[in-house]
Amino acid sequence: MFWFDGALREQSIVPFDLTDRGLTLGDGIFDTSLARNGRIFRRKSHIDRMADAAEILGIPFDESVAARALDALAESIVDGAVRLTLTRGPGPRGLLFPKQPKPVFFGVAAELGRPLFPVLKLGTTAIRRNETSPGSRIKAIPYLDSVIALEQAASRGADEVLFENTHSRVACLASANIFAVFGRQLVTPPLSDGALAGTTRAFVLSKAHGLHYDVAERSLPLEKFSRADALFATSSLRLIAPCSRLDAIAYPSEENEIVRELQAAIQEAIAAECGRF
Repeated sequence: MFWFDGALREQSIVPFDLTDRGLTLGDGIFDTSLARNGRIFRRKSHIDRMADAAEILGIPFDESVAARALDALAESIVDGAVRLTLTRGPGPRGLLFPKQPKPVFFGVAAELGRPLFPVLKLGTTAIRRNETSPGSRIKAIPYLDSVIALEQAASRGADEVLFENTHSRVACLASANIFAVFGRQLVTPPLSDGALAGTTRAFVLSKAHGLHYDVAERSLPLEKFSRADALFATSSLRLIAPCSRLDAIAYPSEENEIVRELQAAIQEAIAAECGRF
């Protein structure tokens, strides 16, 4: 199911301006959220994050329209993934922003196509996350670095790829945040290292103290990161995904007590917000 021009549509083909800067320059943002029982989990967090990203890029964004689209798409799919996309709209040739942008907003709802809480095998990549770019901290449309790195890692048997930044510090995965478990402490890269402000990352940070864990946003070189007792990824669609391997190093993450407790906590949160898990 699709949302375009203020309404649900069954067909993906709509009139589209071929000078749209989202198409020609990747000038836009998107957000992906989880629909359960016809509702969006952490709905406000997703709208707020998209609004913040639009403000950073100077793209007009109507939060009320986004809320309507989220609700309509969630109701249409019941259980699945919902993606909203916002571009700056059409513009003349060149890089400078158009003086009067006409943003284009649309959405898609689809089946998940994979289980929640998947167990992931991670691979590393020589491609670096640019922590100096504003695009590293928002869900900007350009994703080619992640596409290429994940394709290369998949050819080696990995499900996801771990990025370091330009200072050789762990930053994130291609489409998720990453946490390392050291005893009873959770460590995740700070946003300043190129990590996205993920909604599930924020959930884990907020829940950790209540579950009596120490939690830190701290820079880690790969060598120290790889010495963790367990690793897990967080994202809106994978939720809390244990990582069983990083290149040749194996981790018993699926059996880790902290990982299991966090999985149980987010299941409870989804049931409370959406009516069921």
